[in-house]
Amino acid sequence: MSQLQQDLTAALLEKDQRQLHPVFHPSKHRTPLVIEGGDRVYLHTTDGRRILDGMAGLWNVNVGYGNQVLPDIAAAQMRKLAYTSNFVGMTNVPSSELAARLAGFAHPTLNTTFFTSGGSESNDSAFKTARYYWFRLGKTEKFKIIARKYAYHGITVAATAATGIAGYQTMFGPMAPGFLHIPAPNPYRYEGDMQPGETVGQAAARALEEAILREGPETVAAFIAEPIQGVGGVIVPPDDYFPLVRAICDKYDVLIIADEVITGFGRTGAWFGSQLFGLRPDILDFAKGITSGYLQLGGMQISDAIREVIWEAPGTESWMHGFTYSGHPAACAVGLANLEILERERLPENAVVMGERLRAGLTSLLEFPFVGDVRGRGLLNGVEIVKDKESRTPDVAMAGRIADLALAKGLRTRNVANVLAFAPPLIINEDEVDEIVRILGSVFDSPEISAA
Repeated sequence: MSQLQQDLTAALLEKDQRQLHPVFHPSKHRTPLVIEGGDRVYLHTTDGRRILDGMAGLWNVNVGYGNQVLPDIAAAQMRKLAYTSNFVGMTNVPSSELAARLAGFAHPTLNTTFFTSGGSESNDSAFKTARYYWFRLGKTEKFKIIARKYAYHGITVAATAATGIAGYQTMFGPMAPGFLHIPAPNPYRYEGDMQPGETVGQAAARALEEAILREGPETVAAFIAEPIQGVGGVIVPPDDYFPLVRAICDKYDVLIIADEVITGFGRTGAWFGSQLFGLRPDILDFAKGITSGYLQLGGMQISDAIREVIWEAPGTESWMHGFTYSGHPAACAVGLANLEILERERLPENAVVMGERLRAGLTSLLEFPFVGDVRGRGLLNGVEIVKDKESRTPDVAMAGRIADLALAKGLRTRNVANVLAFAPPLIINEDEVDEIVRILGSVFDSPEISAA
């Protein structure tokens, strides 16, 4: 690193002291990466380092860094129309075209889209819309939302209440009322009770039915679930779980909200994670991969049945919800172009092939005594770090040390509790996948870890 690079980095870090970062604590921000560029799957820092980004930013840079088409699309749209309100009575060309492009894309019954700026807004919109739907049908007591432990649904007030990770809630109580949590369908470490002969999928689905009955079906508006839980530990449910969930929710008139913020747009190898499990959502929330992070955009898709209720409302019962940047023209234009790239370059298909290669490489690391499990679908994968294989006791501290050492060797992963998450850009190739495995293996075999 040259003296000039040192001076530049030091000056930027001094300025950065005036910035409050997400999920901030000063002990975790003493020597942050200062990113100045990126290409394909790599980040470049002001101090001259090149880092393979095994997390694609925050699970979202699906088409990779340095794409030149998306910035040109954004600039052209901004020159024509940078912004206009998309509140009722106005619309714009890109948002109309993107809504039409998304109609029926995730599921034949999801044909209407509301645009937001990100995942938390999308999930908040879904909670309000589920409650609106039942209120319009005269079922004003149906307002509760059931979520799962280790769920992550965002960090607005309502989304934090739906999130099932205590660390996001501890310092912000009391939580918004009307939210409750049931066990996650984790095949490696199921925390609910199991009856003789039950599978984990059956037990976790039963937990949902018992919660509905305990609260009273007349009070439950919706059940929200990530098809694969990301921040909670890359939890892949058993194949029998979601069909049972759908049947239970149909039985008790409970809507299903699929949180596809991480799993949408090719990340799992399918266009949407719910498609992997044959799940029909009533509401589907998305963000992240819709623009590959090149501009802020999210959204909520609603079923035809919910749309009909909104469209038939009297003026006094309007769907009074929206954001200043709903349907932002430049963001929607980038979303359209991003979908074309994902489709043209067959990136969901690449996620299947490269995901299998990555999991095979990660699975080879199960020989280490602290590697308890390797799991995932497509390019959404997790390596669970444990104190020992027999007890499966999570080792959060070691996972953190591994992530730090990997970064020092040029690989960025993210330890979500004791799980090392890997969600690289969908453009990743064989050599880059093998580089992830090689660096991680060298960390596992290093004295700092092997002697621990």
